[in-house]
Amino acid sequence: MPPLANRGRRLLARIIDSLLIGIPVGVLMTLVVGGYDVTRADDAGRSGVVQLVVLLAYFVYEGLMLSASGQTVGKKLMRIRVAMLENGAVPAGRPGWFRAATYSLPQLVPCCGFVFWLVNVLFCTWDKPYQQCLHDKAAKTVVVSAD
Repeated sequence: MPPLANRGRRLLARIIDSLLIGIPVGVLMTLVVGGYDVTRADDAGRSGVVQLVVLLAYFVYEGLMLSASGQTVGKKLMRIRVAMLENGAVPAGRPGWFRAATYSLPQLVPCCGFVFWLVNVLFCTWDKPYQQCLHDKAAKTVVVSAD
């Protein structure tokens, strides 16, 4: 098994992927549903629809990419990959999709979804020995260097 990925690389990979999906889907959805102002109560529904579509697009993107190669575009650029804990294999199929779902879909739950997401992504800072986030633990994966 390659060495564990640096947490900084993991964070940069997530930022790259979030921008790669969030910006185009957000712009497209804003064009489809019209502009909105999050400070106006009557525009809150539009904002929620845009956020929901961005979240679901990210889930599909990550599930497809992890199942195919264990890497998203951000992970490829940061030279890291997701591997199955037991044997280092690509998390093809169910593990890749389950990992993506555990990362993305809890955010659909109002209020506590964000709290779960925050605990999830910070979990790798104190987890030993594999520096796994909760979505890694759920799917039995680790993030390793792809060098």
